[in-house]
Amino acid sequence: MYTLIDGKKTASDIRLEIAAEVKKRIAAGKKIPHLAAILIGNDGSSETYVSNKVKDCEEVGFRSTLVRYSADISESVLKAKIEGLNNDKDVDGFIVQLPLPKQINENHIIDLIDPSKDADGFHPVNIGRMMIGMPSFLPATPYGIIELIKRYRIETEGRECVVIGRSNIVGRPVSILMSQKGMDATVTVVHSKTKNIQNIIKNADIIIAAIGSPCFVKADMVKFGAVVIDVGTTRISSPDTKSGWKLAGDVDFENVAPKCSFITPVPGGVGPMTRVSLLKNTLLAAEQRDL
Repeated sequence: MYTLIDGKKTASDIRLEIAAEVKKRIAAGKKIPHLAAILIGNDGSSETYVSNKVKDCEEVGFRSTLVRYSADISESVLKAKIEGLNNDKDVDGFIVQLPLPKQINENHIIDLIDPSKDADGFHPVNIGRMMIGMPSFLPATPYGIIELIKRYRIETEGRECVVIGRSNIVGRPVSILMSQKGMDATVTVVHSKTKNIQNIIKNADIIIAAIGSPCFVKADMVKFGAVVIDVGTTRISSPDTKSGWKLAGDVDFENVAPKCSFITPVPGGVGPMTRVSLLKNTLLAAEQRDL
């Protein structure tokens, strides 16, 4: 029988821990952490994600600011706003919600964010510091995955870990974190150009699926006793829901779960941990400003 990795419950526990730290800060006369978010356009999943971030901030006692722009915003206007947030002493951390409209270069925008306010952990300075094991703001989703693995006391030392997907946001950074001292897994990254991908995945003790392809990981690709972390959150049509859609993971949960020792659901697995990792990064940013 598998153990369901409950990201929703774990994230709730962490929010309680953060709320307690905020109360300590207030009692000590320190600044209340402040997280800002820039949302461009009205993509449904981005809207939901950002509104949940605002609720999370309220729950832990953070201040939050939501800045909205229409999808036709120019890159120069967005850059000016980022410069403003960089220079705003009251804002501890902020994010620019991705994806961005095609007229805006994502790399230019990420590079412009002050690394000390980079709540998403995407800036090259933070990625570089993470690469060599220096203190940094970690990318939110990989941070959440590592936290889940630690809190469920899943053995990683010497284990074969296969990461499916090589994105800068999830696949690459989580592969680095899993291989670092303290986690000590032996990591293989597979992607769309990998040959014999099914055989490689089948050898894995730990599978982290972050490819964005619904139900890509089938039962015959997973060995008995494997740990499966499903990062996928693709919207697919569903006549059974009021909204007409539902979230689908990268793993065929129903058929894969019986073979697993641990597995995350979608939704309720990695997603809530991504959001709470933003709070952890923002609290860290506020603490660093105390120094």
